[in-house]
Amino acid sequence: MSKNTIIKGTFILTVTGFLTRLIGFFFRIFLSHTFGEEQMGLYQLIFPIYALCFSLSTAGIETALARCVAQKVAYGKKKEADTLLYHALIISVSITLLLGLLVRKFSASISIYILGDLRCEPLLHTLSFALPFAAIHCCICGYYFGLKQTKIPALSQFMEQIARVGSIFVIYKIFASSNQPPTVWIAVLGLVFGECISCCFCIRHFFIRPHQSFSLPFIWKNRHLGKELCTLALPLTSNRVLMNLLQSVETISIPICLQTFGYSNSQALSTYGVLTGMALPCIMFPTALTNSISTMLLPTVAEIQAEDNLERLKQLIQKVILFGFGLGSLCGLLFLMFGSTVGRLLFDSSLAGNFIQTLAWICPFLYMNSTLISILNGLGKANSSFFINVCGLSIRICGVWFFIAIWGMHGYLNGLLVSQLVISCLCVLKLIHYVKKRC
Repeated sequence: MSKNTIIKGTFILTVTGFLTRLIGFFFRIFLSHTFGEEQMGLYQLIFPIYALCFSLSTAGIETALARCVAQKVAYGKKKEADTLLYHALIISVSITLLLGLLVRKFSASISIYILGDLRCEPLLHTLSFALPFAAIHCCICGYYFGLKQTKIPALSQFMEQIARVGSIFVIYKIFASSNQPPTVWIAVLGLVFGECISCCFCIRHFFIRPHQSFSLPFIWKNRHLGKELCTLALPLTSNRVLMNLLQSVETISIPICLQTFGYSNSQALSTYGVLTGMALPCIMFPTALTNSISTMLLPTVAEIQAEDNLERLKQLIQKVILFGFGLGSLCGLLFLMFGSTVGRLLFDSSLAGNFIQTLAWICPFLYMNSTLISILNGLGKANSSFFINVCGLSIRICGVWFFIAIWGMHGYLNGLLVSQLVISCLCVLKLIHYVKKRC
């Protein structure tokens, strides 16, 4: 039954993931042709701030909620699982409202002193409105992931993408018909609209199902569940925040270091836009499958650990490694053979094709790493996964600071390859150590 649940959940998430990525893939082609490489660079530049706010408010809580709900349901405590969701919503939404106000108040300062471009100010101001909707959406999805029910999260993801793309296209047509020059701000507005729609969808489907009625006094009476959630969420949140800070340093440093290499500000933003807006989405496209597996692995591994079934855990780890490395090797070979053609045909950019071929070498490790990290988190080894990710990111940042000045963007891409290889080795070694220790 557990195996069938994993397969069914993975299938639903994978199909939805591929559909949304396919839509998003062609949508990025539309964005790159409509707004140009420099505007795409600005668009990508604001996402570290969004990711940092999301990590502070939601990411750790969502993962902790999925794990706690899986445990409560395993012990037959369904009512406590529902109560955990209410605690997660109160905590997460409260934090996002505060963060949204701070981002809007200091959007100019963030744009000038952190992102290095004042043109990011209106983008950040608009993006801040997406935070509360994203928090509600993710908390409800985390609850359903804990139940191993993927239908609602999958549909909400699909609806978010449809609403996002459709709204941007409509707004673009309105601008074009009124002879106003469209800017990438339209894409940020579409992101907010997409989060709003997916949030409403999740709320509607959660509250129309039969469930116990809850009130604030009831939630307060069961505040020990909130403490239980926070106990697990705090280290996860701390890990995600530090990870995003390092990723933000990496993201912001790339255009600056490219200018040190000899690029102008416009060329640096354009190159960065090609990498993050064109090449990386191609490489990340197959991760719709590995991310779906990772999502289902976390509650499954938590159950296996509770059962103390070491043999089943060993078999699961072996299958995950073989599948991830095999899928990555196949995709990497295809990207090596056809990456240049993909860059020219889809994006009309030879540079994008060059980046795709270089990034193809990371595929075997990249696709395997997300599932291995998920297994570690399912085993409660959040500190280990954090340490491993920090090691990988530190190598990438060294690639930005030291290698870009020598080899340009390819110096960073080589650092990215080394970092993924190190993450794979450390994950495998940690899992081997865990299994041997339990034998």
